[in-house]
Amino acid sequence: MFACIRAFVVLFALTAAAAAEVPQAVLLEDLTWPELRERIAQGATTIIVPVGGTEQNGPHMTLGKHNVRVLRLAQLVAVELGNALVAPVVAYAPEGAVDPPTGHMRFPGTVTVPSAAFEATLESAGRSFRLHGFRDVVFLGDHGSYQKELRVVADRLNREWRTSGVRAHAVVEYYRAAEVAWPAALRERGYRDDEIGTHAGLADTSLALAVDPRLVRSDKLRPDAKPATSEGTFGDPRRASTDLGRVGVDIVVAATVAAIRKSTARP
Repeated sequence: MFACIRAFVVLFALTAAAAAEVPQAVLLEDLTWPELRERIAQGATTIIVPVGGTEQNGPHMTLGKHNVRVLRLAQLVAVELGNALVAPVVAYAPEGAVDPPTGHMRFPGTVTVPSAAFEATLESAGRSFRLHGFRDVVFLGDHGSYQKELRVVADRLNREWRTSGVRAHAVVEYYRAAEVAWPAALRERGYRDDEIGTHAGLADTSLALAVDPRLVRSDKLRPDAKPATSEGTFGDPRRASTDLGRVGVDIVVAATVAAIRKSTARP
């Protein structure tokens, strides 16, 4: 009898300890409105707005790569910050013209919206978050084509909010880490620029594998054939790996956390 009681007590203690190690949910859409109100009251006053994009990523990666990746990395950043939550992903972004189709719009599945609509969406989201008590609205963009628009929106909101104490931040260090620091780390490991690539190559594909391997169709990475640029691949993803991608994840998350802390610091 006593042995059973001791076993139950030990099991309960282990379960409680395990639960204590699990971080609080950081996704806005996983909370009820009273739960959100309480979290803000407790100091979670930074909201990260992850911006992705729905576009072709070569024959070996899914159209939603940017959306899945930016959401996962934003979660890791929010957990590290400790006072941040993550908004739903903005999945539609400027991707080129429709008639005639340009850029990624030449491939089925890519979705584009006008820059004005994109900016208006971000501005409205920012105003919503300000209304509900957030003090810092952070835009993280996983795609290069709209980095300028993120800065324009943040500047516009900051002019509007200049006496409120609420601020908007376009944290370009997130994208810069993925496009500059991460490829530099790959070069140090002996990988070539023609492998690393600029879109759907080694760097891009390795990050995707580390974030969610379901994003990558590994059977499409034939060892005897480098994917062609005509298929939407700029680089060579054949030596991409999850372990390699984890290095990139660490680089991006560390750079982003540091940039957000610096940008949101108040005197």
